[in-house]
Amino acid sequence: MDSEQKKKPLLIIGGPTGVGKTALSVELARRLSGECISADSVQVYKGLDIGSAKASPAEMQGILHHLIDILEPTEHYDAVRFQQMAGKAAAEIHARKHLPILVGGTGFYIQALLYGIDFSEEPEERQRELRQQLEAEAGEPDGALRLHARLSRIDPESAEKIHPHNIRRVLRALEYYELHQRPISMHNAEERAREAVYDAAFFVLTDERERLYARIDQRVERMLSEGLLAETEGLYARGFRSTDPGMQGIGYRELLLFLEGKCSLPDAVEAIKRHSRNYAKRQLSWFRRERAVSWIDISKFDYEKDRIAGWITDKCMKKWA
Repeated sequence: MDSEQKKKPLLIIGGPTGVGKTALSVELARRLSGECISADSVQVYKGLDIGSAKASPAEMQGILHHLIDILEPTEHYDAVRFQQMAGKAAAEIHARKHLPILVGGTGFYIQALLYGIDFSEEPEERQRELRQQLEAEAGEPDGALRLHARLSRIDPESAEKIHPHNIRRVLRALEYYELHQRPISMHNAEERAREAVYDAAFFVLTDERERLYARIDQRVERMLSEGLLAETEGLYARGFRSTDPGMQGIGYRELLLFLEGKCSLPDAVEAIKRHSRNYAKRQLSWFRRERAVSWIDISKFDYEKDRIAGWITDKCMKKWA
């Protein structure tokens, strides 16, 4: 038996925000006897439901979903923690003779699991001290912008790819540089050259840009009509603030500015739409750098979930026959 045959199967459904990954993954899980693992940096948090576009119990259709609703918004979550929990979930799914289906748009999380990126080289105590120091700086007025400017000086390649509001990734990049005295972009390039540790079928959904952006704007309006502002108000009343890891997700951070009196509601809504569109653009750029990816233009399937699921199912059955 060769090394490829020994690898466990893994189905990956990636793509930008608002493209329809969740509904498709549930349908694929039904067809392929699968369970879903969320590769999302916000759905992991309890109480952040509408803004993170979590599937409702009805939408899950009885399919087991992992890495959803397991952390408090104050808890730290990054690629290291994701890799550990997602790897454990995938092993348990395989033990049940089911197919793990990794679903999400956080490219680095997907990469961490797929290629088994090694995070063990970092001294734990020194890393913890650095993280606390950087988080304190990020909490200061204009702290996030200053940290991103610092990253621009030491690792311009990473700074170009990481939005200043993506505090987790900015902190991670600065932390890595301080620990190793080399840019994390160099480390990431080396890790991308790794061989996959799973026998993966990797599909990325996409759409014509203007249609995708229109879908994103409509999605934001739908979230608001479903109670995103009330959800954020409830979290604010419980004492959660923008410095908490969970509250830095798009949708929550903009509405927190409104609740703090720093902007109007229309301005906050427009910022959510703009940041969501920009995030989708960055997600697509990330996935374009991935190897062995099958791109699916959903317009070619007339946006019909069942047709897309049928096509992917056929590809998977042939690959793992």
